Amino acid sequence: MTVALSGAASAARRALARMARPAGEFDASRYFRGAGDLGFYNVGTAQMRALARSIHDAHRDDWTIDAAMAFADALIVDRHLEVKSVGIEVVARYRRQFTPRLLARWKRWLAGNHSANWATTDAICGLLIGPLLVAHPSLAARMRTWARDRRNLWVRRASIVGLIPLARKGEALDVLYDVAAQLHPDTEDLIHKAVGWALREAGKADAPRLERYLRMNGRSIPRTTVRYAIERFDERKRRALMEATRG
Repeated sequence: MTVALSGAASAARRALARMARPAGEFDASRYFRGAGDLGFYNVGTAQMRALARSIHDAHRDDWTIDAAMAFADALIVDRHLEVKSVGIEVVARYRRQFTPRLLARWKRWLAGNHSANWATTDAICGLLIGPLLVAHPSLAARMRTWARDRRNLWVRRASIVGLIPLARKGEALDVLYDVAAQLHPDTEDLIHKAVGWALREAGKADAPRLERYLRMNGRSIPRTTVRYAIERFDERKRRALMEATRG
């Protein structure tokens, strides 16, 4: 990393530290039980995004995606949620320069436990992985391998959440259902919820397919996943599917 990029990363950290506020009504930690060493400045999303926007505006003429990634590499390792988020948000502003080679780097962020919480993982998926897969749908098949990563919860969660932007377009549904089936035996609640969320989004594109899938496989699907997946059905259909999928 160049001196300039290192300085920009340090300046971003200092800016967030200056904006820190005491945990009161907005206590981010309450949403991250068991998140270990994760720190919080209790800076709201709007302020965090405004900082990311200002950094991008200041460097739009001299940074490429590689510079943005180097900047984010320096921030993603920070223990504070908001610092990680600024790095991700800045990279997201270079989405027109996304190329397939970035997928492996984002996986390293996940596998290295630098995203060791659901919010950072989902931000990487929604702002980075998802848009890359939309631009390069053939990459979606790699999520099948990610789903088999037994060592890392965040890689597994990303394997399904990263597919949601494609699912909303009605694309890569075969991959999504394959990944969901791989993840059903997972014991982690954060996986159960993520799979249910992804199935719900797939159902918006093709509701009959989601219903068929649940009726055929529901007895092996965690109940939390089923409840999330059927949220868009009417009440009568929800009751029927809850009963039909009961183990």
